[in-house]
Amino acid sequence: MHQLTRCLLLACSSSLLFACVASQTNNQQQTVAQHVAVPPAILPATIKAQTPSTQATQLSLTQIMADPDWLGRQPMSAFWADDSQHIIYSQKQQGSPLFNLLLTSLDKPNNAEVITLEEQHQFAYKNRVLSPTKQGAAWIFAGNVFYKDLTDNRLRQLSKDNSAPHNLQFLTDGRVSFQSGNSFIVIDPHNGMREMHASWEFDDAPIGVDVAKDYLAQEQQKLLKVVAQRRADRQSQFVQKQQLQQQNRASTPQPFYLGKDKETVEASLSPNGQWLLLVVQPSGADRDKGDIMPDYINDDGRITSVEVRQRVADAKPVEQSVWLLNLSRHEAKRLSYTDLPGYNDDVLASVKRENAVAQGKTYVDNRLPRTIRLIDDWYWSQSPIQWHSQGNNVAVMLAAADNKDRWLSTIDVNEAKWRVQHRLHDDAWINYKMNDFGWLSNSETLYYLSEESGYSQLYLKPYNAKALALTQGRFEVSEPRISADDRHIYFKANKKHPGIYEIYRVSLEDKITEELTNLNGMTDYQLSPDENSLLLTHSKLTMPPELYIQTIGQAEAEQITHTVSQEFLAMNWLAPDVVPIKSSHTEQAIYARVYATPRKEGEPLRKAVVFNHGAGYLQNSHLGWSDYFREFMFHNLLVQQGYVVLDMDYRASAGYGRDWRTAIYRHMGKPEIEDLRDGVNWLVDNVDVDRARVGTYGGSYGGFLTFMSLFTAPDLFQAGAALRPVSDWAHYNFGYTSNILNTPDVDPIAYERSSPIYFAQGLKVPLLINAPMVDSNVFFQDSVRLVQRLIELEKQNFETAIYPVESHGFVEPSSWLDEYRRIFKLFEQNL
Repeated sequence: MHQLTRCLLLACSSSLLFACVASQTNNQQQTVAQHVAVPPAILPATIKAQTPSTQATQLSLTQIMADPDWLGRQPMSAFWADDSQHIIYSQKQQGSPLFNLLLTSLDKPNNAEVITLEEQHQFAYKNRVLSPTKQGAAWIFAGNVFYKDLTDNRLRQLSKDNSAPHNLQFLTDGRVSFQSGNSFIVIDPHNGMREMHASWEFDDAPIGVDVAKDYLAQEQQKLLKVVAQRRADRQSQFVQKQQLQQQNRASTPQPFYLGKDKETVEASLSPNGQWLLLVVQPSGADRDKGDIMPDYINDDGRITSVEVRQRVADAKPVEQSVWLLNLSRHEAKRLSYTDLPGYNDDVLASVKRENAVAQGKTYVDNRLPRTIRLIDDWYWSQSPIQWHSQGNNVAVMLAAADNKDRWLSTIDVNEAKWRVQHRLHDDAWINYKMNDFGWLSNSETLYYLSEESGYSQLYLKPYNAKALALTQGRFEVSEPRISADDRHIYFKANKKHPGIYEIYRVSLEDKITEELTNLNGMTDYQLSPDENSLLLTHSKLTMPPELYIQTIGQAEAEQITHTVSQEFLAMNWLAPDVVPIKSSHTEQAIYARVYATPRKEGEPLRKAVVFNHGAGYLQNSHLGWSDYFREFMFHNLLVQQGYVVLDMDYRASAGYGRDWRTAIYRHMGKPEIEDLRDGVNWLVDNVDVDRARVGTYGGSYGGFLTFMSLFTAPDLFQAGAALRPVSDWAHYNFGYTSNILNTPDVDPIAYERSSPIYFAQGLKVPLLINAPMVDSNVFFQDSVRLVQRLIELEKQNFETAIYPVESHGFVEPSSWLDEYRRIFKLFEQNL
């Protein structure tokens, strides 16, 4: 995949059903700092939130759905300064789409200063890289490369051109390298010497003269001496030029020619500059000319066509080839996947057999090679190619396109063969999250995350020895980071409660895990350059993310930003309780947020709303600030109006292990609705809800669940609103859908029993469909096709609202307001 295409697709896939978090817009939000009561050392199953004694402030949809600047503007993209004494972060400008870059000192955190545009190149180094000696740093700002000598803080600009540098790194000799197009450039930061280190072209290798094409050409060259002599001269000149490039170090090295009609997926230069690993695929394989979407509202008053993704029904698995380039010998070798165990396993045999029987056919097992490519993890910032710091060992994470295997493999650079260090197989699908891996700095030892135990855990794998589990338990480990001395691995985990994420570190000497934070909410971290402190981004149920500093070894963290608006602080928000609901189908409880106030004596049974979060694989019933911040406020409004609100982490949600994640394999919409039924029963039994007065709503995957609930379990809810909903999974993307349902040509059974459009005849209660028209994620066509189906079924109890200027995540306050007025009206009229 072309680098730009890959970036776009990664951005798209990250926003696919994850963008079902419809509250994630280009605006940032803040709210009140009301803490959940700190759980004791042994946490209770239910986390009780503090309930306000009164709710004097009457909420309104107009205020809730307004431009969220009124809540405050939280710090974003924070990182450490070089000295470990300052923090740099971004903050949205009031009433503007622009952001400021701020610098604050740990000594005076309340005196953050705005970094001027003229100075930003000196400080915008969040993604910097360090030299092997840690005495130099390099980063890219505005398409230019900068180098800072950390011994004297002198800053040098190494490039000022339009070369679009990326893949920035230091080589072992202290020079800086970066990729520009299909080449790697190396610059000496001390004298500015810039050289083309390696390049590749997707073309046939040039030759001096062509072979005679036909009889006339053969005779021409044979009969006329001048023609033959000129050909011989051209060939001599060509040979001399080739020899010059090979033998004279002052000349630019000749490119590698890898054949026509290909494009770069990934390129990685070894730190010692001796090797280049290239991953390529056929060009234009990810979409075709028909993948377009009309955009009706434009500056010129005309309709434009916007390029969008392929549908899973159209996409075909694309094989990627891996090439190892020896730069000193100018040799290129393609690695064979036959070295990978299971490379030709017929992992979908039972699925194909079931579908064949349904079609009256017989399936014959085959052992054809599987399509294999780099793993595509939607959440990481690292490359799937990781070189050891010395540059002679490289690890690559590969995955089968059928989503059933991943291989963490090193490469024998001398033999150009794979050496598999770890294989992870999953009969459902390999997670597209928590695939982090890398090398220790000072030994040939790998670390990696794996779900093989049922939960994402951290492992250590020496090059020539068995793997060792560094963490064990029924919790999820993510974001591992290695200390410079290889003594510790830092990580994030929900070890003490599924909805509480703290920061830990494990000692590689005694394998003891140490809890570093105790904030009881959602916490992310960055280790300071001197490795003495943590920069934390922490939130609680009613407090959006703020920045904290935790000195390692100390018990308390210090909050260093306070960005919530006074207007919002003045409101007395009701925080939801986080409760475990007993499941009728699994041993694990279903964690849920419950918004409710005590029912007064003599009051009738209450009405309720069940909210379905988006993304499928997303956790919302945690003790941190939800990305669904508008929904949080809307649920407070519903409580003021006499409702109870339930927000469940149904099966397929993140945070609860592999089995919870894969429960929907080949049948989306069945386990989740079983869980929603358990939730409604819990509401009836525990918080005085009238079973005949329960509605539901949600966006994207949550909209899909609304459809499936109303169509396949018409007794469960009395009304539902489906926002930006999926109606037919065959029309969704390949990257997400093929994991869960395989592909329509292989597994039509899974698609037909998982797609709401096949069950539309089951609609019996009022349905609201809210559809954005320029949604590049869930296409507007999904709603159009379902509406036509409902019309043909002569259904009369549905309404549709369209939003001409909105994509998957709404931006305009007027759109938000219109959408939630309709949702509220639906519930008021029918519950």
